[in-house]
Amino acid sequence: MGELGDTKLNQNQRKHNIQLLTIIGEIEGHESAASNTKATKYEHLLPRLAQAEDDDEVDGVLILLNTMGGDVEAGLAIAEMIASLSKPTVSLVLGGSHSIGGPMAVAADYSYIVPTGTMIVHPVRSNGMFIGTIQSYRNMEKTQDRITGFISRHSNISQKRLEELMLNSSQLVKDVGTMLEGEDAVKEGMIDSVGGISDAMNKLHEMIDRKNGK
Repeated sequence: MGELGDTKLNQNQRKHNIQLLTIIGEIEGHESAASNTKATKYEHLLPRLAQAEDDDEVDGVLILLNTMGGDVEAGLAIAEMIASLSKPTVSLVLGGSHSIGGPMAVAADYSYIVPTGTMIVHPVRSNGMFIGTIQSYRNMEKTQDRITGFISRHSNISQKRLEELMLNSSQLVKDVGTMLEGEDAVKEGMIDSVGGISDAMNKLHEMIDRKNGK
């Protein structure tokens, strides 16, 4: 595996080449994360996704996620790249895929979450000084609409229900939002199925066979 958290799995008995990508820690945007923080750099991941799309030897892409979230613009850029791949894609949430990790998890053609995995949805926040003008609030609302709209288009949860979960004030301490564990994330329609690595791999192979007309 390379330093960028990607590797091409060896051919198996099904004769499929799978590109494995990992999205872990903090999603780093234009500003670097702290030196002691595990982070996924979008400027590294975007080229790998583009290479996977252009590589005739890559049959499908498996995305493993365990992220706290991070930069919204970087996260949406990664999610849009995943969603636009013509190769079959499957995601697997391990540990958690919080905040902007949500769009990246649902961007795949099919998504899994392990039973103990979690998804946390909450309103868009502003870091540092926030100037409370009406324009600032409108921009935050537009950004939140982009996130909820993307998730609803790529999953089975409605934008309205997602907003209800984001504004829930009864679950998270000192914050609004909702934490969905494995089964709950599936029941709400954010994730397709509860499963592990074998389920995700089998699903991806099935999707590749279907695409190839087998």
